[in-house]
Amino acid sequence: MGSETQWNPPAGSWASSAARRRNMQAIKSRDTKPEQLIRRLVHAQGLRYRVAAKPLADLRRTADMVFRPAKVAVFVDGCYWHGCPEHYVPPKTNSGYWSDKVAGNIARDRDTDQRLAEAGWTVLRFWEHESADDCALSIAATVNNLRPDRR
Repeated sequence: MGSETQWNPPAGSWASSAARRRNMQAIKSRDTKPEQLIRRLVHAQGLRYRVAAKPLADLRRTADMVFRPAKVAVFVDGCYWHGCPEHYVPPKTNSGYWSDKVAGNIARDRDTDQRLAEAGWTVLRFWEHESADDCALSIAATVNNLRPDRR
């Protein structure tokens, strides 16, 4: 019999297996395909923005796109990580951990929305499955309406 050693996650580890750990580490937190497509479409409309930037210096959260003069923060949320009502499927392994993680993400999203709104920002949130064209049009319309030089 071979000397196969089974991978045991460290105490408190979030991974249920070595393969799952590799998969989860490979998931991008920025520059996802939906984000890139929306950014290209918004850029083509002549709008410029900051990518993966903090709208507020004292808030440890980043928006996918930030339009500072217009005070618009854009988030393109992944269906799994942010609990999309249409597409979220609870995990089969380590479900307690992952369900709590997603619930925490949702709570953080709502807190972020509230804090930005209190600071005078407009928050736009889109799901990764939404039409990039529709998202880009909505972003452009909002930014153009809120830009100080356009009022």
